[in-house]
Amino acid sequence: MNELVVTVPASSANLGPGFDCLGLALDLWNTTTFRLGGDGIRVHVEGEGAGKLPEDTGNLVVQAFTTLYVRREATMPRDLQVECHNLIPIESGLGSSTAAILTGLIAANFFLGQPLTRLELLRMTIDIEGHADNAAAALFGGLVLVASDLHPPIVRSYTLPALNLVVVVPKVDLSTREARKLLPAMVERCDAIFNLNRTALVIDALREGDRKLLMTAMDDRLHQPYRFPLIPGSQAAIRAANELGAAAALSGAGPSVIAFANDNANAVAQTMQAAFRAAGVESRCYHLTPTMKAAHWYG
Repeated sequence: MNELVVTVPASSANLGPGFDCLGLALDLWNTTTFRLGGDGIRVHVEGEGAGKLPEDTGNLVVQAFTTLYVRREATMPRDLQVECHNLIPIESGLGSSTAAILTGLIAANFFLGQPLTRLELLRMTIDIEGHADNAAAALFGGLVLVASDLHPPIVRSYTLPALNLVVVVPKVDLSTREARKLLPAMVERCDAIFNLNRTALVIDALREGDRKLLMTAMDDRLHQPYRFPLIPGSQAAIRAANELGAAAALSGAGPSVIAFANDNANAVAQTMQAAFRAAGVESRCYHLTPTMKAAHWYG
């Protein structure tokens, strides 16, 4: 096969207390077409990241593709055309870099005869990116709990009831790497316990669709307090969502904020965006749902 189409979903990590172990696949997708042939390695980007992302071997999709070929000691194709149609906003906390890495690895794995399982693809993504939550959600779908320090990683995927999600993406420049630098190397035992029991409650609340419990559970002491100062209006946006009965948290490292609304998703979106505007930050809004459908491909 000389052509392959890879589709990878957006994802939201942490969900409050589940730092580096909880992820949720979202119904927002990047679709990339790979064609062997042409003249050299060329990339074309449409949608999110157009005009910003590299359109050569510096593109993260191609870098991940190349990494697997190198690891398998295989000869890299000399001619490869990559067409990216991106719906996931970049550097938003919605797993755009994970989607790019997975896209490249999935395509390389396909053209190499699919020697790697999904768990092995996950392990390799962890090696490249350093954390597993977004990748596990994108590769397995639904709500996932992942233990990434094990070889192979252990992943549990949970089916969820219908949920209305509001994701507000503020115009704030923030990379995950930058946001991680602020986190302390050591934490208080009481804070670790706080997050442990709430992580378990987040899983239960989402599986049961218990929004009242989720309001209590979706709190955090390990990463959000250190990241809020980097994202003006984010803490106020979370409080505004809470006041309307919607549990909310940073999506991954941010800057996006994700909220679990009832039938008042529009009101939640408006009040969150108003909170960002009050801090002098413009934003855009997505109305999304979780997806049980994982990354997939066809050739």
